[in-house]
Amino acid sequence: MALVLAIDIRNTRTRIGLALDGRLVSQWAVPTDPDETADGAVACVLGFFDALARGLAPIEEGAPGAIDLPESAPLADGAIIASVIPALTGVWADAARRLTDARPLTVGPGLKTGLKMNFSDPVAVGADRVAEMVGAKSTYGAPALVIDLGTSTTFELLDETGAFRGGIIAPGMKLGAQALARGAAQLAAVELRAPKSLLGRTTVEAMQAGIVMGEVARIDGLIDMIWADCGYTTPVILVGQDAETIAALMAHAVTVDQTLALRGLLELYTANTRR
Repeated sequence: MALVLAIDIRNTRTRIGLALDGRLVSQWAVPTDPDETADGAVACVLGFFDALARGLAPIEEGAPGAIDLPESAPLADGAIIASVIPALTGVWADAARRLTDARPLTVGPGLKTGLKMNFSDPVAVGADRVAEMVGAKSTYGAPALVIDLGTSTTFELLDETGAFRGGIIAPGMKLGAQALARGAAQLAAVELRAPKSLLGRTTVEAMQAGIVMGEVARIDGLIDMIWADCGYTTPVILVGQDAETIAALMAHAVTVDQTLALRGLLELYTANTRR
């Protein structure tokens, strides 16, 4: 029985996944702390394991009902990390070494991905985006379009050969809402949910329409533009914060897959440790 930790560090949220024999068993999400220490990261994983042992952590569909968790270190056989915050990469790597007694893999130069990068600067492609594309290719095949809703809204297109053709990066919905509240003296922060009607009858409803429905229109519009540019349609996979809310409002059929990056990390771990 092989236990592996997959750690996905984003600007806003960090997800920790636990896999048993290559299959994702459970995941745990915590706010990303820019001042995190290795001690704090260890405590976070220990909290995840404790919640899992007590039946308080979510179990992925198809996972075994009972998981035999170690009671002392090493808690797992290995770990893999994807990080978009360089200052936290080493912090979590130190924590992972303590938890596993092994050097963790880190998504970046030197790691085999199996992805052909039709990109002028492949090294500049974020580790999170690489993990998502690996997960999408493995699960949905190619071509495929991955859209990630986070601090930024990103689009990644895998072409018909499974190569990364290119992408789009735009400000995320919450970032846009924060900028609007900061830049307009008479506009306050609002809850990001769909308004009762497209044309708001209050300032709050008008802002919700502009922010939420504007994001929906932007994503729907960019999907059509991407398909027109590449000359074919693709499955569309939506991930990230508010993905379920946005998917329900979109004109295009999409699949929401919140485990995509973690499964991609596990694919990368297997590919780089296979003997």
